[in-house]
Amino acid sequence: MSRRLPAFTRIALAIAPVVALVAACGSGSTPENAAEASFVLEVADPGNSGPLAVGKRDGTFDAALAPLGAKVRWVTTTPGFSSMLKLFNTGELDVSGAAFSPVVGALSKDVGVKIVAVADPAGQDQSGILVSPESGVTSVAGLVGKRIAVNPAGKGEYITLKALAQAGIPADKVTRVPLQQKDAASAFATGKVDAWASFLVPYQEAKAAGGREIATEKSIGSNDNTVVVFRTEVLDQRPDVAAKYLEVLRDLTAKQKAAPADFENVFEKTGPRALTGDRLADALRVGSEVTVPRLPVDSDAADLADVVNTFADNGVINRRITAADIFYDLRAKLSPEQLAALKDN
Repeated sequence: MSRRLPAFTRIALAIAPVVALVAACGSGSTPENAAEASFVLEVADPGNSGPLAVGKRDGTFDAALAPLGAKVRWVTTTPGFSSMLKLFNTGELDVSGAAFSPVVGALSKDVGVKIVAVADPAGQDQSGILVSPESGVTSVAGLVGKRIAVNPAGKGEYITLKALAQAGIPADKVTRVPLQQKDAASAFATGKVDAWASFLVPYQEAKAAGGREIATEKSIGSNDNTVVVFRTEVLDQRPDVAAKYLEVLRDLTAKQKAAPADFENVFEKTGPRALTGDRLADALRVGSEVTVPRLPVDSDAADLADVVNTFADNGVINRRITAADIFYDLRAKLSPEQLAALKDN
């Protein structure tokens, strides 16, 4: 598939304080032939930290994709994969990081996406359940009769159901309020909900603002692993682009693990997006523990099944997604040389 670059600049689709407000490439140089690319890979903007942010700043992805006649356009999104589904449906987003749970939710709604890579568990203290100090809740058992914000059919809902099951509490004893991350942050801050199952930057921001942590992904034994998700149409028609993107992402992730300080405050050293103090120290610790995304293996199916069964048993989805439904066999589409570039050393 070939997509011609439009003559106008794409309007930012959504704005959130925890994501970048810039949709263009970073300050790094762009290869001359990238400007002539006939295929544009629409990638969720990474904000101010992580491998994608460094790749955006340095033009690493465009340099790698240029020989394939492709380049990246960074798309501003709201936090959370489940809030991006409309963009995948309309072809305005091609690839994003995610977790098993929102992809299971997406496939249950027939959104055309597939997982191409999985990262082994890491940073599982970066997501969990927070309660407001005024709620009086001190444990998961205290959530009975309370209202908890969750992103529906996504990580927040999975964390909540998993935590309740672990505590022996029927799911219907707690009111799950379906809200995406941006709206949930407001509801939690203003006391409209008693608790919030959240993740990554919004979770850390709410925790720093006084939210009390009563569970984490680690404490509940979460199997909701981090993944890389592509629009299926792109995978079918340009598996070479997907493979090259994944190759660059893997290399940058390995570099982050070795030198995490180089991957924080990538664009801004000060201001609301910049981390300082304890939050920066925590981010550096998490960066040193990251795992490199890899092509799915048989053992990933068991972790996926836990997420699927948690959702299906609680009526979140109406059919049990299988590994064959959710994992894309990129191996079958690649040459030996392309496949070798994606194998672990």
